[in-house]
Amino acid sequence: MRMRKFGNSGLFVSELSFGAMTFGGTDGLWGKVGKLGQDDADALVKAALDAGINLFDTANIYADGRSEEMLGRALKTIGVARDDVVIATKALGAMGEGPNRRGASRRHILSECRASLRRLGVDHIDLYQLHGFDPATPMEETLEALDTLVRTGDVHYIGLSNWAAWQIMKAIGVANARHLAPITSLQAYYTLVGRDIEREIVPLLESERIGLMVWSPLAGGYLSGKYSDGKHADSGDGKGGRQTELDFPPIDRARGEPLIGVLRSVADKHGRRPAQVAIAWLLKQAVVSTVLVGARRVDQLAENIQAAGILLDESDMAALDRVSRLPVEYPGWLLNASDRQASDRQAS
Repeated sequence: MRMRKFGNSGLFVSELSFGAMTFGGTDGLWGKVGKLGQDDADALVKAALDAGINLFDTANIYADGRSEEMLGRALKTIGVARDDVVIATKALGAMGEGPNRRGASRRHILSECRASLRRLGVDHIDLYQLHGFDPATPMEETLEALDTLVRTGDVHYIGLSNWAAWQIMKAIGVANARHLAPITSLQAYYTLVGRDIEREIVPLLESERIGLMVWSPLAGGYLSGKYSDGKHADSGDGKGGRQTELDFPPIDRARGEPLIGVLRSVADKHGRRPAQVAIAWLLKQAVVSTVLVGARRVDQLAENIQAAGILLDESDMAALDRVSRLPVEYPGWLLNASDRQASDRQAS
């Protein structure tokens, strides 16, 4: 497993990371995502560690905190040294009734960080991420609360998740102006069938040297090719696949169907599966620091991990780009023209 520098920090993370969202679900939303018990969690975490993965991601809202508890217990059961793993979690969503049990206020962030530390059973969180944007809380209050956590040693790095480009840039500006802990990473949705972040967010991340963690690299399983042409697939455990139980994230299937055909062709060329090629494509994107992979079974995880060994060539990348690239919108077409006009101004 190759290691990559994480944004503009001195931290190195594995190019594939493990997402624990399938741990601990019972009924409702989290039951649809995954209902894995502790034994299953232990086996998956061990398989990830054996493959060289060092970054493990969860969130306080996953299964109402049970995902954090199970991840922490699995790491302890396996006996991995704390300094050999990077633990990431998130806060923002509702963790109880009432307006002060959610959001990015100082009160909620400090309280939820302490709760996550207890559930994980650790003395610090390596990467603490805001799980979305809170329009009710001044950004200065949020960033100063996160800075407090860094200064006390409860948190080592700060990340964002699912923020718009203008929000990320404003946060960077506020943190710089107030000499607060810097924004290290963004966790965002990015796939061959969902390249929206390339319009504004990717150029921002490259400019400001912010690390990118990719969630749902297979678009909820769609890029496995099992759901094309309106089909539904079984996950192999008789319970149905992710898209059968939870149609998320939203997918433009009219654009997706031609992509699936090319994905299958490239996969056949390499003797691999479409899902593995979809992950391999992400690993070729310079902006990507790490790609989150999750699974309900060890064999699913092992298959996803094999994507790190696929070497896509220029013809593969060109074919996948042609069928998946975004249509050019304003101001993109004008900026492209301006770049050509100012070609003599480009740094050599």
